[in-house]
Amino acid sequence: MTPHDRRDFLKSAGAGVVAMASASNAAASLKKQKIVLGIIGPGGMGMNHVRHLCERDDVLIAWVCDVDESRLAKAAEHVVASGNNKDVKSTNDLRHVLDDAAVDAVFIATPDHWHAPAAILSLDAGKHVYVEKPCCHNIREGRLMSEAVERSGKLLQVGTQSRSTEFVQEAIQRIHAGEIGEVLVAKAWNSQRRGSIGHAQTTNPPEGLDFDLWVGPATMVPYQSNLLPSIWRWWYNFGCGDIGNDGVHDIDVALWGLNPTTHPERVTCLGGKYFFDDDQQFPDTQYAVCEYAVDESSSRKKQFIFEQRIWSPYRQEAYENGAAYYGTDGYLIMGHTTGWRLYGPKDKLIAERTGQADLVAHHNNFLNCIRGDEDRLNADVRAGHLSATVVHLCNIAARTNSVLEFDTKNESITNDPAAAALVGREYRDGHWAIPG
Repeated sequence: MTPHDRRDFLKSAGAGVVAMASASNAAASLKKQKIVLGIIGPGGMGMNHVRHLCERDDVLIAWVCDVDESRLAKAAEHVVASGNNKDVKSTNDLRHVLDDAAVDAVFIATPDHWHAPAAILSLDAGKHVYVEKPCCHNIREGRLMSEAVERSGKLLQVGTQSRSTEFVQEAIQRIHAGEIGEVLVAKAWNSQRRGSIGHAQTTNPPEGLDFDLWVGPATMVPYQSNLLPSIWRWWYNFGCGDIGNDGVHDIDVALWGLNPTTHPERVTCLGGKYFFDDDQQFPDTQYAVCEYAVDESSSRKKQFIFEQRIWSPYRQEAYENGAAYYGTDGYLIMGHTTGWRLYGPKDKLIAERTGQADLVAHHNNFLNCIRGDEDRLNADVRAGHLSATVVHLCNIAARTNSVLEFDTKNESITNDPAAAALVGREYRDGHWAIPG
């Protein structure tokens, strides 16, 4: 090592020590005070976060942010009435939240098309992030989000709360311990009766909604009444369909048990609108198959299957939404919000449990990791990116009627140019929130 190299090495090593000390000091200081939060998107699930967080005495909600005036006012009123913060600030522009140096972390519960842009901006502003599922609107944004976590050194928890639910954790531990042998196939399903979103014409946005801010970096489209609220899930520009809404919970839990180390290398999906006659763009019926290559964890390929019928309110394997794990010595069937049953050879019932999804435990894990009381997020960006990528690949395969060959290292589709173009998305020219 030359003197110059040695100086660079020592400088780098010293910087690492300083950074570690700084992170340790920051965590230590947070143990002595409330974690200051900003809530971005306090609508449906976002308002659920607000209610639970306001019941805690270890956080202070400093900001609420929403582009809808009525939702914004409702969230602020709740924060004040709960006694959490009588001086909570309100804004329709998330940049005001991120400019506040006092904010330690943000909760992002926006529509899907804002998840990655808001999360990346927040991480780069020095905030820890809790972001709802799916963590990204497309595969490229998932990679950009992962890179933002790495360069910022901040934490990112994805809102797949089953990963913090104790009875689900026990099931996965049993699977990973080999109680049903080696799992070669996992399956997830989403079966429930949704309503039609109907047909609508374009019109002016309602008073009190900043539609330009709502669209954000996505391509601008005219407003119509069956776009908001929450119906945005069914539109290509803004959502990921029900596979990315409820389905991603089941996919995430199924992949957790299957335990692949990377993305699938081959994906196909048959699906379409078999039931609803409305403006919804995503399939109401899907059947997808993903194949994982041999890796360091196994000498065998693995397979993941996803089924969706959002017109069919009938239970499969006793669970409306669920996951199944098929091993060489048994199988486990799970409803991640209900319970599970583990079977051995000859269908002998070995163990079973019931339970409910635990959102508060997921909050606890995130906040404890910020303080340094826990050292591992239960739903980190890697887990979120793996499950979201399956969502996107299944949707792309259905849209293009293709069997996709996926380069798992470069995260690109190699055999279909039309499908490859859907790995990312188009943005509004020059918008301030375009990730890159």
